[in-house]
Amino acid sequence: MSGWLNGPVLNVLQKGLEASSMRQQVLSNNVANIDTPNFKRSDVDFQAVLGAALGEKGGALSMKLTSPKHIPGLADQVGTGSGIVTDQVTSLRNDGNNVDVDREMTNVAENGLYYNSLTQAISSQLSLLRMVIK
Repeated sequence: MSGWLNGPVLNVLQKGLEASSMRQQVLSNNVANIDTPNFKRSDVDFQAVLGAALGEKGGALSMKLTSPKHIPGLADQVGTGSGIVTDQVTSLRNDGNNVDVDREMTNVAENGLYYNSLTQAISSQLSLLRMVIK
């Protein structure tokens, strides 16, 4: 029965949740540093992160945790910056900071909608398994 939970659909949905969670961390870091001089905003190249998580373009991810508080599957990517793109070119203010709070909050809302759609898809998959079991 555990093989049902390791299917390709649930695996893709799980990796999507992990990538969305990593993007949320990056976006919240941008908002937290809105008043930091010379801070440059970052974002996640979502397709590259999800592709790497699924074993495309560079192989499978090594899941190494350095703290028990880390989210499984994200430690290597967040620590090395894999998939995280920093905008070094633009500058919105005289202090060198390029974080636009409206843009960041829009990205947070978009990421939240994506995360919620993935959780609904996982819930649907699990309810299908429940129906089969009954």
